[in-house]
This record gives sequence, C-alpha cells and structure tokens, in this order.
Amino acid sequence: MAMIVVMLCAACASDEGPTPTTSNLALPDRTAIAQTGDLRIGPMDLLKVSVFGVDELEGEYQVDTVGNLKMPLVGEISAKGYTAIEFSRKLEQRLGETYLQNPDVTVVILESSGEQITVEGSINKPGLYEVPGQLSLLQAIALSGGPTLSANERKVAIFRQVSGQRQVAVFDLKAIRKGEMPDPQVYGNDVIVVDGSQTRENYRDIIRAAPFLALFAVF
Repeated sequence: MAMIVVMLCAACASDEGPTPTTSNLALPDRTAIAQTGDLRIGPMDLLKVSVFGVDELEGEYQVDTVGNLKMPLVGEISAKGYTAIEFSRKLEQRLGETYLQNPDVTVVILESSGEQITVEGSINKPGLYEVPGQLSLLQAIALSGGPTLSANERKVAIFRQVSGQRQVAVFDLKAIRKGEMPDPQVYGNDVIVVDGSQTRENYRDIIRAAPFLALFAVF
C-alpha cells in the first residue's frame, strides 16, 4: 500500500525540478524496431507480410536497394517511404484489384538497415534523421529544430526496443542542459517524442504515466 502511495505521489508531482536519472541505460536490440506506426520503410529493410487466409503469401521479404519489394501475385511494388500500415493498405489494394476479394494484409518491419531516429511531438522539425556516429539526446533535439514554444522540456521520451520488448524512458532536457543529469546517447531505430500540445494523445498518455526515473521500462 505504501508503494502505491509513493507511485501516485510521483505521478502527481510537479514538473518543477530535475528528473532523477542514471547513466546506466539499456542498450537497444540492434536489429529490432520499436513499432510505433511512424517508422518508414527504407531500402534493404526486412518486412514480414501476412495475408489472412492465404498462407502461401506469408513470409519475410527484403526491400531492394532502390526501395522496391517483390512478392507472389503482387510482383514488384515500391515500399520506400511508407509506414507498415500504409504499405499493408497498398498491398491490399494491389491484391484486391485482380486476385483476392477484400484482402486483409499485415506488414511488420522486422529489421531496418538504416541508422535513423524518429523525432516527433512538440518539435519544430519532426521527421526521420540519420544517426551520424554517436548522437546524444540534446544533439538529436537540436538536429530536429528544437522544442516548440508549447513543449514540456521536462518530459522527453525515448522509445526503444530492448530485449525484444518495446520500452520507454523519460528525460528532462532542462536538467540535462544544466548538467544536473547526463545527456543520454540515442541509437538507430530510437523514437524520440517531446511532450506538449502538439504531441499525439497516445504518446502523451504514455509519457505522462512513465516513471520519473530515466530508466527504460516496459509499457
């Protein structure tokens, strides 16, 4: 009961003051993607495609160097730049034109060959960014134009795939700038979300419910 009270108090705590942290952060699974619905398919990515009721089409398919994918009944089709959901809709349309009635396709990005991060939420230039060697959270935020005026800089989340599980940690940019907490390194496939009025509701709920400690936790 005492633990529950402590957790509730922490959740209700003010945004004032630095967030405690640790420099001992979990490293990502280098070949696994934290599926958020915003990741874009790129050249040489490995996809898993499932078509309900058509086992012959289920399998793993690799995107080629120019961003195209080949599969039975579909032939060659451009996959580059689509999210997994968008590409599944595109495959449904292609299959529905000639072969199947109301096809139901599921696409999952299994592996990403590109070292990219996604930055979104209350940020001036949301989008995908290349990871040029080592990159810290502050550098990633600067690369994407910095927080907007409505951003809550004390709540910046990194979503990461760790040990096969989707995890999140929340950081305090103001405390990092003051040197009160370390500036964590970000890695390819990380998804950084800045809290604020421009942050989508599903992310906002996760960020505000996440532990105050900047430790990666399953959600």
